[in-house]
Amino acid sequence: MEIIKNPIQSTDEKYLRRCLELAKESVEAGDEAFGSVLVNDAGEIIAEARNRVNEKTILAHPEIDLAYWAAENLSEEERAKSTMYTTGEHCPMCSAAQGWVGIGGLVYLSSAKQLGEWQKEYDLPAAPINFLPVEDIIKKIEGRGPAEGDLLQEIKKLHEMKWSKK
Repeated sequence: MEIIKNPIQSTDEKYLRRCLELAKESVEAGDEAFGSVLVNDAGEIIAEARNRVNEKTILAHPEIDLAYWAAENLSEEERAKSTMYTTGEHCPMCSAAQGWVGIGGLVYLSSAKQLGEWQKEYDLPAAPINFLPVEDIIKKIEGRGPAEGDLLQEIKKLHEMKWSKK
């Protein structure tokens, strides 16, 4: 199923706000502004993670951590009924992890394309990989993104906070 390119629903906002809090924690720890939560079909946050590239390895993206957590702690059916909320559209590595684990939903604040445009504004070096839309990697996914308005501006500001420290 193709990612629906909007709208972010009002019911998504509380989860996306928690993702923003995690992204802020990440920036305060000297890392990139990424945070994610995993929500079950009852609407409960069951796991959360933030970027930990500076603390672990270049692969310590929050979406990878949540995919591992889901694989180790949830049944296939529970994973299919869960939704990952995140501050940014997945990189190909994280998309593949979500697809392999079978997490059924995805909601993200900013697209990979938007992130790339913001990085250019700061003259940052290009990533070593090509970013692809999530739906080009995951065959069956229900999702929404990117956001608009205040939520989108908040994640952009967090990225800018990190980049202005460099």
